[in-house]
Amino acid sequence: MNPPQSSPPLSGAVRLAVDCMGGDHGVSVTLPACRAFLDAHPQAELLLVGRTEALAPAAAWPRCTLVAASEVVAMDDSIEVALRRKRDSSLRVAITQVKPVEGVAAAHACVSAGNTGALMAVARYVLKTLEGIDRPAIATVMPNQLDGHTTVLDLGANVDCSAEHLLQFAVMGSALVAAVEGKPNPSVGLLNIGEEAIKGSETIKRAGELLRDAAAGGHVNFIGNVEGNDIFTGKADIVVCDGFVGNVALKTAEGLASMLSSFIRQEFTRNWYSKLAALIALPVLNHFKKRVDHRRYNGAALLGLRGLVFKSHGSADAFAFEQALNRAYDAARNRLLDRVHDRILETLQAMPVEPQPQTGPVAQAA
Repeated sequence: MNPPQSSPPLSGAVRLAVDCMGGDHGVSVTLPACRAFLDAHPQAELLLVGRTEALAPAAAWPRCTLVAASEVVAMDDSIEVALRRKRDSSLRVAITQVKPVEGVAAAHACVSAGNTGALMAVARYVLKTLEGIDRPAIATVMPNQLDGHTTVLDLGANVDCSAEHLLQFAVMGSALVAAVEGKPNPSVGLLNIGEEAIKGSETIKRAGELLRDAAAGGHVNFIGNVEGNDIFTGKADIVVCDGFVGNVALKTAEGLASMLSSFIRQEFTRNWYSKLAALIALPVLNHFKKRVDHRRYNGAALLGLRGLVFKSHGSADAFAFEQALNRAYDAARNRLLDRVHDRILETLQAMPVEPQPQTGPVAQAA
């Protein structure tokens, strides 16, 4: 496996390329988020990518460079449109900033809230995947009851996955957690409809066999099947699933958190007695709101690429998009790309897996 081309040195500022036109809200969200991010990170620099007129408010910002792009990938655009027809889109131009030219890239990482399917397809085309990885995967963290978080992947990049793909996701997830959280041997669970090895589809059963073999060889710390509720109990550091299931689980969790917050707000504003109780309980309520606020966990890594790309929710507000910028910044500053590559190289060389033919298109999740 050949190493990826080198990223720019991190002795100076960390530079992020931002697709300012992507997502449901475009510059009305991305520019305020970028401004807040710059204020909080004096060592950071941003390459703001988008239409010139849309980026005009940021023309005089310090530590910012405007990069023109004449087109925008809409949230409902097909992969073909993004790849073949919109070659000067803000999404593609932002990703291109991460691709090294003569060994040096313009940016350390890219952040976009654009169409997930288009982002993954363009990133694969422009940056290519690491050798030994058939498909990149989207990984992010979700809060758990241990006052920590669980890393879940895939969250929407791949609808149809083979057992071998799920094994590769486990390897990449282990590399991510080991690099960022300093856990050399993070635990991995396979999402299933039950803990028993005999449950699940044939693909899941086969993935379980591969993961058990990998665990026997000391390559992955596989603890067995886990169920949906285990994402939040903290039973495993990493939960592996296909992109369809992962995206549904993520959106369900976000919807449940929003609903519970709404219910609590309704009950505490029902009458003046409940309003008084709310005033007394305000510190507790604020802490609860912070713990379940899915915006704090925004920013998913596209693992398996020869460059750092982070995906923000398309519906993210300025606070949430800033969190995605924070995650990309931390990943670049800690040399996540090099560290993940080294972990994948070590594991896959010790445990070779034959590449499998792709069985489905990249998901069009938003």
